[in-house]
Amino acid sequence: MGYPVIVGYCSNENAAWEVCDLIAQNGGNAAALQLDVCDKEAVEAALTDWEQKHPDDYIAYLVNNAGVSRDNLMFMMTDDDWDTVIRTSVNGLFYVTRFLLPKMMARGRGGRIVNMSSLSGLKGLAGQTNYCAAKSAVIGATRALAQETASRNVTVNAVAPGFIATDMTKDLPEEELKKMIPMKRFGKPEEVAELVGFLCSDKASYITGEVISINGGLF
Repeated sequence: MGYPVIVGYCSNENAAWEVCDLIAQNGGNAAALQLDVCDKEAVEAALTDWEQKHPDDYIAYLVNNAGVSRDNLMFMMTDDDWDTVIRTSVNGLFYVTRFLLPKMMARGRGGRIVNMSSLSGLKGLAGQTNYCAAKSAVIGATRALAQETASRNVTVNAVAPGFIATDMTKDLPEEELKKMIPMKRFGKPEEVAELVGFLCSDKASYITGEVISINGGLF
């Protein structure tokens, strides 16, 4: 789409630069940035350093897509399982967005924020009370923030994928789960990316505060 991309990563630097290389091979411009979204100081240090090195630029498009699962029944769930999932999806969204938002709102062209929620955040799923709580919180934050930023031309939307073929779902019983999905297949990461790209585009300039599901008809 012509946007320069910052590929955030927590620990897997090689994978991040592989993504950057793929973007470059397709004519784009990308760089990797280590960013532990759970750590407020680390977020502020990394983004401050980026701003100092790019004084004429600002981040106009933000995709909050950090997430992790630690599934278990609640009565067996550890404090760390709960805290890790909440910190990653909820605190991470807060720390990164709060830092970048002032410049988005100060610029006349505004910005776009897309938050990754989940089907689990809409309907709930046994064994995922922590993940469902986190992704439901993302939806609530999206709807509230959209009202705060609309007058500054910053749109805020959420995407709620169902079962997508990623590392997070690779250990799930795909053949059994596909029977539940009207389209009888898992989604592709590229299909989610197309939706995110649309929400970041000028074509979506009057859409804000929405939660868009992409789940093959599974509700």
